[in-house]
Amino acid sequence: MHQVAEMPASPIPLSTAFVGLSLLDGGSFIADTDKLHADVSNAKFRMYNWAFCISHGDEHIVWDLGLDEDRSLYTPWVNKFMLDYVNPAGPRKSIVQQLSERGVSSAQIKTIIFSHAHWDHCRPVRDAFSNVTAYFGPGTKAGCAPGHLADPMAQWDGRFFDPERATERAEELGGPWAPFGPFQKAMDFFGDGSFWVIQAPGHMPGNLCAAARLESGDWVLLGSDCCHSRGILDGTHEIAQFCVPHRQGTMSLHADIEAAKDTISKIRVLEKEHGFHVALAHDAEWLKRGSDKVLLGLLDPHMQVAARERIPKEEVA
Repeated sequence: MHQVAEMPASPIPLSTAFVGLSLLDGGSFIADTDKLHADVSNAKFRMYNWAFCISHGDEHIVWDLGLDEDRSLYTPWVNKFMLDYVNPAGPRKSIVQQLSERGVSSAQIKTIIFSHAHWDHCRPVRDAFSNVTAYFGPGTKAGCAPGHLADPMAQWDGRFFDPERATERAEELGGPWAPFGPFQKAMDFFGDGSFWVIQAPGHMPGNLCAAARLESGDWVLLGSDCCHSRGILDGTHEIAQFCVPHRQGTMSLHADIEAAKDTISKIRVLEKEHGFHVALAHDAEWLKRGSDKVLLGLLDPHMQVAARERIPKEEVA
């Protein structure tokens, strides 16, 4: 089991710089409560997928993509083992359309950062974003290559990771890496302290989260899949372990549970000790409660209506 050494926390780097941050609807799918939380009776629920647009002056980048209903965008493994089971629904408006309504054309997007390589966050982008390079965290390629082009039943997408036949422009972030609060490896992406990409071990190789400083001075933590629910982040639920038909033994939504718990504990430090506002990739509780004004400020009018009228009813956002 992964052993995590205790390291002293560093301060949050001071900066007056900031980014614009807006939430993008990445669709949703039907999930099981007992795949997330230990010791609960199973129930089906709609799990939402949030992506984000980060604007730094005239530069705009996208963080994750969410889902698309075009099955050709997914590997045969995902089609066989995931899509029929979870019944995914794409967003009411495509990511490209959502960006356009924010005044950002697809041609302007030159960078997409994938928090990790799972199918509900990462998919081929070249057709929609002709100028883009996809970036992953260090260790992603080693964990995912060569992918399904070499082995048709591999989970990972060879269009990103096949060393000979990849069709997507994809790279791993190279740093430099510096401490950021309780995390040991964070990259000052724009070089002015406004947006930090953070190595966040546990969920899968190369997993990332990110910290965005807003014009108000507030920090938002893009938690991605470091944690799958507010209940786990609050400590009211433990991470589930479960069996699935196509694998032997038990598994979890995290490749390394102990490392994931350590990462979650560090996110708690950012929230409780430094006042960060945490936006997990699949958490909709803050939208339903409507109490975090900073996070609610990330919503466009369409998503404001969804938060009031559709998400509380677990409808497609």
